[in-house]
Amino acid sequence: MEKSKKNEDMIFKDIKSLQPVVDVINEASITLGDPTRTIKDSPLIDVLSNALGAGGGAGVSFLALYGLGITGLSAAGITTALATAGSIVGGGMAAGVLVLGALPVAGVALTGGVIAKNIKRKQLREVKKDLYNEAEDRLKKIEEELAKAESDTETSEDRFNLLKSLKITLGKILVDLQHDLML
Repeated sequence: MEKSKKNEDMIFKDIKSLQPVVDVINEASITLGDPTRTIKDSPLIDVLSNALGAGGGAGVSFLALYGLGITGLSAAGITTALATAGSIVGGGMAAGVLVLGALPVAGVALTGGVIAKNIKRKQLREVKKDLYNEAEDRLKKIEEELAKAESDTETSEDRFNLLKSLKITLGKILVDLQHDLML
């Protein structure tokens, strides 16, 4: 039997609420692919700066940090979310459009609202699992880059701050997703 948590106890209550997670995972991917990228280059500079300021503070959730920064949708974030949603049905980004577009229609078309709710809950859980795995992977890679940066005297302070803030932010994402997934 799969563990379940009531929606009101969850941090991420729906797929839309996971967009900030996607944004940070995308930023980590871009950062790993561009060794010259610094915190000043990031569209998430406010969020990442808040992470540096808050440090590893146990009482500060990822969504609280993100809420203090920017809350926008990037093209990369939208495409990643669509691809993640599409993976639920074994497809890609195009299937994600259908999945996300079909959810409201399915809720109306099904006579049993409970059935639709259970389907959404299972889909949300799968998306959270996928994002958890992605965040965990990026965190490991960011930690490796951070270790290299600490020993490299040529690493700029802005690059170091970007890596450090991503480490903190990804760590908070993992804690929040663990909470929702009851890991």
